[in-house]
Amino acid sequence: MPISEMQLTKRQLLGGVAAATASTLAGFGTARAATEMPQSDGDVDMAAVLEPGELPEMALGKEDAPVKIVEYMSMTCPHCAHFHTTTFDEIKKKYVDTGKVRFIIREFPFDPRAAAAFMLARCNPSKPEELSTAEQYFPMVAMLFKQQQTWAAADDGRAALLQMSKLAGFTEDSFTKCLTNQKLLDEVNATRERGSKEFGVNATPTFLINGKRYSGDMTVDTMSALIESLL
Repeated sequence: MPISEMQLTKRQLLGGVAAATASTLAGFGTARAATEMPQSDGDVDMAAVLEPGELPEMALGKEDAPVKIVEYMSMTCPHCAHFHTTTFDEIKKKYVDTGKVRFIIREFPFDPRAAAAFMLARCNPSKPEELSTAEQYFPMVAMLFKQQQTWAAADDGRAALLQMSKLAGFTEDSFTKCLTNQKLLDEVNATRERGSKEFGVNATPTFLINGKRYSGDMTVDTMSALIESLL
């Protein structure tokens, strides 16, 4: 999935958001055996990775956890959705909640609809001029991934996202205010550009784990084996 060089604009988000194309929705990576250790596709400076960017970090787990995982993802990526609906909760239970892993999500939208979804996750539904907390962000992301097929390829992207957002407490007014926040859109774009230029991210999901970069979905067993090797 090649990274788009085009900046996502407010007009794209609100007016005629195109249905996600097959190439946009195409996932990354191949199926792996459950116990196979994933192969790194490069090294990264983890100290630089963990420096905050334009937006507050959306993180779970202890800051001093021995394993640091930063996931770059796109909301319209089906492999990202698969990871978050089949693997993430179990990894959180086994490693994040037990103090072994700190897990950070960063935005890497490949299309306007993904950017809009991230913006909605970043907005406080009742006060859209304010940013959401992690307690608001992670459930919104989880809901959007579980319902990805409903909104990501809908003919009317705005209407589909509005319907999803109302389940999270948005009104039509707060929904519109969130998606017309140019500063927030710029910050989402900046997060993506930083991941691409500084850390070599060019596919989703991409995981930066203790100085190594891994591209593609992972099963619970695969990610568990990798985490265990670092403990």
